[in-house]
Amino acid sequence: MSKQNDNAADLGGNQGEGNREAARIYNEKTREFIDKGNVEKAIDEAAPRSDEEARRMKEAEQAGKQRARS
Repeated sequence: MSKQNDNAADLGGNQGEGNREAARIYNEKTREFIDKGNVEKAIDEAAPRSDEEARRMKEAEQAGKQRARS
């Protein structure tokens, strides 16, 4: 069984698109993260540390947007 199938089994079987249990868990964990006040720290840690890193991040963002349009 693949890792993806293992995870689906852990969440009550393959629910196809719109996995309600996975969405519920994601929303719960997101709320916990925000409530703990970790957002500003995460923003600071994710910031580019150099002009070169900022450029690479921007290129990656643009590449991701291109794939999303396709």
